[in-house]
Amino acid sequence: MSLPTDDAARRQALFWLAATAIVLLLGLGLRYPWPADEPRFAQVAREMVESGQWLFPTRGGEPYPDKPPVFMWFSAAAFALLGNIKLSFLLPSALASVGTLLLVHDLGRRLWNPQAALFAVLVLVFTPQFLLQGKAGQIDALVTFWITLGCYGLLRHFFTGPHWGWYFTAWAAMALGIMTKGVGFLPLLMLLPLALWTKNAGQGAAPVWRWKLAAGVLVMAATVALWLGPMLWQVHSIGTDTMVAYRNDLLFRQTGERFVNAWHHVKPWHYFFTQAIPTVWFPLPLLLLVFFKPLLAALRDDPRLKVLLAWVGLVLLFFSISSGKREVYIFPALPMLALVVGVLWAKVRAQGLGARTSAFFQWFLYALAAALGGLGLMLTFSPERLLRKAPDYAEPIATLATPLIAMGVTLLVLLIVIRRRDLLVRMAATSLVLWVFVSLMVWPRVDPYRTPQDMMEQVERQLPANTELALIYFKEQFLLFSHRPLTHFSYLAPLDQQERNAWVWMREAPNRQLLVPTDAKLECFDVAKAVSLGEAHRREWVLFGADAMRPACAAPSRAQRFVYRPDIRGVLP
Repeated sequence: MSLPTDDAARRQALFWLAATAIVLLLGLGLRYPWPADEPRFAQVAREMVESGQWLFPTRGGEPYPDKPPVFMWFSAAAFALLGNIKLSFLLPSALASVGTLLLVHDLGRRLWNPQAALFAVLVLVFTPQFLLQGKAGQIDALVTFWITLGCYGLLRHFFTGPHWGWYFTAWAAMALGIMTKGVGFLPLLMLLPLALWTKNAGQGAAPVWRWKLAAGVLVMAATVALWLGPMLWQVHSIGTDTMVAYRNDLLFRQTGERFVNAWHHVKPWHYFFTQAIPTVWFPLPLLLLVFFKPLLAALRDDPRLKVLLAWVGLVLLFFSISSGKREVYIFPALPMLALVVGVLWAKVRAQGLGARTSAFFQWFLYALAAALGGLGLMLTFSPERLLRKAPDYAEPIATLATPLIAMGVTLLVLLIVIRRRDLLVRMAATSLVLWVFVSLMVWPRVDPYRTPQDMMEQVERQLPANTELALIYFKEQFLLFSHRPLTHFSYLAPLDQQERNAWVWMREAPNRQLLVPTDAKLECFDVAKAVSLGEAHRREWVLFGADAMRPACAAPSRAQRFVYRPDIRGVLP
């Protein structure tokens, strides 16, 4: 099959960009934020709008130091505009992903040709991690957009320039990336391969390497200072232990210390290469392996590909050094790798290669459609065979029979209709179809099982209106569904300190109750006198009243309490 002409490639790219944007936006308003990260960011954004305090993100009234505020600002702006958490919390990631697609397409078109740009877009669309993050209310899609913009600016300057405007835009984008997650500086690693494989043009052409490059550091510093300066000044002016701890945690513990001495998600050094990449980036490793010789030939002839692939390698190496590893850490490298694969596929197609690979993946896609439909049929006619293997998720899984059958049938018909299209087209179409069903049919069925909405409504039915409620050992989603003020005793404090502060709080007034999961090991309350409310998130939750308090409890090492007073207008159904 021949390559599309330039005009045809441009039209097809426009179609796929529009179709992907629509799929990214599908499902807004059909589900609430889900654990683990989405409720946290949604709640922080909600509190920004409710309190008017945008400089210091808060979680339940307590400063939230884990991440810089830019993603929360975008989420809060969406919430302020739409007035509803279900409509707003996914919007920043969706728009950031659309922006990333546009940057990748434009870069492929300018550095290579419309065909490579089209294929790079298709690669992003069918690589699982891209749409997974684009349809999640998490921080990674936005930081990936900033990092991609940083790479775009550098590549525009060094390969199509000089373009000093784009060069300095890259540094500003890196600053915004740092203010989003801290790793926004990753495009700086691209300067190493750029120094190896780009030179100043001769014969009077304007140079791209000049001492003026150093001014990028000033652009980055000035951009970061727009947030960092006021934040540090306010911390100094307020001067409380809580604010000082927020500053130190955000600037030191959550950045350098977390990288050097990770305390979560500890994995072996090879984790990304042996576990993460083969799954979240499938089938890109397989394509690169199958077409290894054409890739080597392309790298010998094209310094642009060398720069991109070397940068991807440096990013993977950087994150492999730290003991803390998650799949989302390497997500920012995916757009540049998609460009490499897009250019490689264009070359493979031009050489008349790839027929066997296309046939293999065609049967793989048929098998995927059959597996989805088969799972749906098993859930319909013999559910016990599947549900007994996942008893904790049996109830939500049982609701998915119809969506799975519909997915399998639709996908099978689609693959037969487009069987003669390019392999990347078939794979991208498969990805979009699956996400349409997930967004419109799976999300609404699973949502009731992923939120504590029923639990918090039961609390409202059981407690009088004048009863004060506190929580310990909880997650942010409980704040999202509260109809009354909630007191907590520092989300960051150890459980025993939360419990001791809660005991002191309850002793101060008779109309106070404490909401706690039963897996919390308590010493200051009599578990036998707890009132069960049922389960939420696979944990049983109980209420403690004044009669459950033991006569004495050790004093907390530090008195701490925070009160969150929700404004539920426009948030709950």
